[in-house]
Amino acid sequence: MHISDFDYDLPEELIAQHPLPERDVSRMLVLNRAAGTLEDCQFVSLPKYLHAGDCLVLNNTKVFPARLLGRRIPTGGRIEILLLREIEPGKWQVLARPARKLQVGSRVEFGRSEHTATVVEALDDGTRVIRFESSDHALKAIQEIGETPLPPYIRRDSGAVTEDRDRYQTIYAQETGAIAAPTAGLHFTPHVLQELKEGGIQVTEITLHVGYGTFEPVRVDNVAEHRVLAERFMISNEAVGVINNCRGAGGRVVVVGTTTTRALESSVSESGNVLPAHGMAGITITPGYRFRVVDALLTNFHLPRSSLLLLVSAFAGRTLVLDAYRHAVHERYRFYSYGDCMLIL
Repeated sequence: MHISDFDYDLPEELIAQHPLPERDVSRMLVLNRAAGTLEDCQFVSLPKYLHAGDCLVLNNTKVFPARLLGRRIPTGGRIEILLLREIEPGKWQVLARPARKLQVGSRVEFGRSEHTATVVEALDDGTRVIRFESSDHALKAIQEIGETPLPPYIRRDSGAVTEDRDRYQTIYAQETGAIAAPTAGLHFTPHVLQELKEGGIQVTEITLHVGYGTFEPVRVDNVAEHRVLAERFMISNEAVGVINNCRGAGGRVVVVGTTTTRALESSVSESGNVLPAHGMAGITITPGYRFRVVDALLTNFHLPRSSLLLLVSAFAGRTLVLDAYRHAVHERYRFYSYGDCMLIL
């Protein structure tokens, strides 16, 4: 398949720029794969589509304020840094803008000059490796001046709105390490989770730290050649027990988000049993992939030609997914991170 086969038209005004006043009032498009049907409803209705004995799997990663604004030494030129991953204490791989201004040996200061870092490597993929004076300096810079790194299609100052600190985070976020939220989980409220549990649905959590790989553009024409960068994940023995017991009893594994999907499908046996794991999820899911554990998927609406749209199309079929997207556009759903969601059964 060609990446152009995963294109669709989206009016810019449908890209959500702010979260709704309440998380669970977002709309939800229900796609039934077997029947080929679409149903419009609200996310708060999610419990009625799940059954006693099903299990719901959440990604409990927590976004950290990974966007740092700094100045080049000695020119004072403005530099924006996005921390991607800590290689070792005080040493980080980063995206920089403008990257061409940061060559090996360049120095950057953050805040009121209390924190400085030096570029120690320029990688082939355009990213940089910087070293802070100490790991303590790095942590203080993140805590004191770091901002929530919003996606570029949210066209306002990243992290400048107070609500983003709370709303660009799931209510169950626990494990710090993501540079972006697992957005399918942003719709949950304590009320919805409690209603699910009262209905006999088991809720369990795994961790996948959302990194740059989730959002890296597909740069090949043949989608089979695309590879998503690996991201750190962890599946506990407790989560494994819940998921495998659910499957063994005939229940459905309902997965919240493409990141949770990648984690589970990265550590599952041929028989469909999930295995405990702590490592890197390097799996790339494109149409033709055979899912071994995921029975239903809750997901937001994704960018055209993105690896996330490829994954969703692999799960529900390209034609059916693009039909659903066209329906969502016609019905004026809100798209992307702060937008509405789709439940695929």
